[in-house]
Amino acid sequence: MNRDGSGQGSRQNAERGSGRNLRPAAKSLALVLMGAGIATAGGQVLSTLRQPAGADDLVATDVFWDNGFWNSDEQPTPDAGAQAPEPSGIQNNLAVAPSVSSPNLIADIVREVEPSVVRIDASRTVQTSLPPMFRQFFGDNVPVPQQQQVQRGVGSGFIISADGRIITNAHVVAGADEVQVTLTDGRSFTGEVMGADSVTDVAVIKIDAQNLPAVAISNSDQIQPGEWAIAIGNPLGLDSTVTAGIISATSRSSREVGVPDKRVDFIQTDAAINPGNSGGPLLNLNGEVIGVNTAIIQGAQGLGFAIPINTVQRISSQLIENGRVEHAYLGIQMVNLTPELRQNINSDPNRPFSVNVDSGVLIGRVLPNSPAAQSGLREGDVIVAIEGQPVTESTAVQQAVEGSRVGQNLTLTLQRDGREQTVTVRPGNIPNQ
Repeated sequence: MNRDGSGQGSRQNAERGSGRNLRPAAKSLALVLMGAGIATAGGQVLSTLRQPAGADDLVATDVFWDNGFWNSDEQPTPDAGAQAPEPSGIQNNLAVAPSVSSPNLIADIVREVEPSVVRIDASRTVQTSLPPMFRQFFGDNVPVPQQQQVQRGVGSGFIISADGRIITNAHVVAGADEVQVTLTDGRSFTGEVMGADSVTDVAVIKIDAQNLPAVAISNSDQIQPGEWAIAIGNPLGLDSTVTAGIISATSRSSREVGVPDKRVDFIQTDAAINPGNSGGPLLNLNGEVIGVNTAIIQGAQGLGFAIPINTVQRISSQLIENGRVEHAYLGIQMVNLTPELRQNINSDPNRPFSVNVDSGVLIGRVLPNSPAAQSGLREGDVIVAIEGQPVTESTAVQQAVEGSRVGQNLTLTLQRDGREQTVTVRPGNIPNQ
């Protein structure tokens, strides 16, 4: 989209019934979250998420995480030459509303839940330097002046307590100097970030208000593919937008989604999720929150991902209490062992180890000075059980580690050099949060 000042009038005149101004979409509302932070240069930054240290060897996938930061001195307007998107209700890849006794069921749910959904406007100030050609005219010895640039973004969130605690995504408020929270009744509050966890992409904001309408929470462990789902948020800055679809899949690992640095088993849905939906609720047909909308895959249609609300509750309670979250960490790279992989390893004369079993989780690398290295784990070890429970998938190992506590002993059963061994590891806190 081209951006100029021509969008100002329409933004000021367009209002929704909720009392909040309708804001035009910016050119840049989608960013890719890299590791523990956001890679951005003020505009749209799209990049391939790369394999971090300590995770499985994976195929990189482009995943959009939208905190929608753009430059405040440029006003976004629609591109006259761009084709307008179809209304969400008639997109070919979206499911239609369920056939139930009440034809207005979704409308009834939205009417009940919408007052609990908020808009989050975040801004941050960054320092920028003049272009290199400045030195061509003035020489290397002349100090290069710094410029300040304000970047703004929009996201969604929902109220979890009457006293003003709000859930959103960590990337929505990452690096923000100021956070403004706007309710559907038009009231606006300055938000305080109580804590943000980049590993699960969960953040908690607090506003100074009372008697607010809080959402109802469901048990995300009980949802099944095929169940109906409703998403509410502010996609592309369009306030209070509702989309509906189904739960397409559950327990999508961060590896499958393409964000291996995250520790989340995502809910997959075909309810339309767009930049600006991040942090908004995914609901069931009881109007209860089952997840937090957070990501889409580049180039895909009908593929949206949400963090299960059970994970969100576990993380948010720690953020509220401590302002931070500890994640147990071993420091290994893993791959699922198969007979084919075993044959390839054993037929390679340059391999420093051989494998004598057909299943388990092969340790491909042990990071230096990590808890795994300090406990004597080696490249070529095959994990076959954790705390006596058999494992054949790296995701099971990751879940067991995540379920443990930092500093708490974890017993691994290994196959090493044709013999079974038991090693005790004491996980540390994941670095670079």
